[in-house]
Amino acid sequence: MSVTGQKKMTENDRGTNMEKYIGEIKGGLRPTMKITIMGVICPNPKSFSVTLLCDPMDSSMDVGLLLVVNFTDKSIVRNSRIAGKWGKEEKTIPYFPFTAGDSFKMELLCEHQQIRILLDGRQLCDFSHRLVPMQTVTNLQISGDLKLTKVA
Repeated sequence: MSVTGQKKMTENDRGTNMEKYIGEIKGGLRPTMKITIMGVICPNPKSFSVTLLCDPMDSSMDVGLLLVVNFTDKSIVRNSRIAGKWGKEEKTIPYFPFTAGDSFKMELLCEHQQIRILLDGRQLCDFSHRLVPMQTVTNLQISGDLKLTKVA
């Protein structure tokens, strides 16, 4: 899989590092593709998000998957936006796997019917495709309280 992108470090009001990454998914999202995200959670995290979207320059465009990791309520929320409308949130997870200061490896495996989300090699959750065709998803955006070490 080829994801090319740029990183931009910004300071938010609390003075913690806020990472922002945008990368292109060449040719769009397709079955058998795997996106690997490796990083370290910041010491006092609130949240971070991983977004598979159609156009990073147009915030009203469709979103194939928005995955938000929230440390306050220990949740991982998944959703998508089609034709300007957000769908039903999915929140079910078997466990909350993230710890402040720890490193992680998240893999998004694109299958024909769903995206399978693995964390450190263990299945965390699935998200059924709502946006069809999947190839319209051409960008990966990652932001929040983490430091990325690898995106591939």
